[in-house]
Amino acid sequence: MPGPLHIRGSVVIPEAELTWRFSRSSGPGGQGVNTTDSRVELSFDVAATTALGPALKARALERLGSRLHDGVLTVAASEHRSQLRNREAAAVRLAHLIAEAIAPPPRKRRPTKPSRASVERRLAAKKHRSDVKRLRRDTG
Repeated sequence: MPGPLHIRGSVVIPEAELTWRFSRSSGPGGQGVNTTDSRVELSFDVAATTALGPALKARALERLGSRLHDGVLTVAASEHRSQLRNREAAAVRLAHLIAEAIAPPPRKRRPTKPSRASVERRLAAKKHRSDVKRLRRDTG
């Protein structure tokens, strides 16, 4: 999977800033499981990257703080038998994590109050329910 990693919009991580590591994977694989390096670790140095602007970098460092080790974000993939599919899975996972981390914060909620008509409808429904229950009561 050589080439840059497209995050979203104009945010692209160059291939030179990605570090790949391969190792033997546990799990299914038949006879080849002991010989092929199908487990993939993809690392990206968020603290030293030039792909993100200062505002996006600060946002990513803040939101990914618990996942970073010395400013480096690492994602592992070993669920597939082939190294190529694990590379694709790791790249997708890393792109998703970074896209979530640099997303703008949601808008603040503007508090509203219920309309007069909705308040009146609610009170009328409560009154009606109260009347129904009152009329069911045994008065004797």
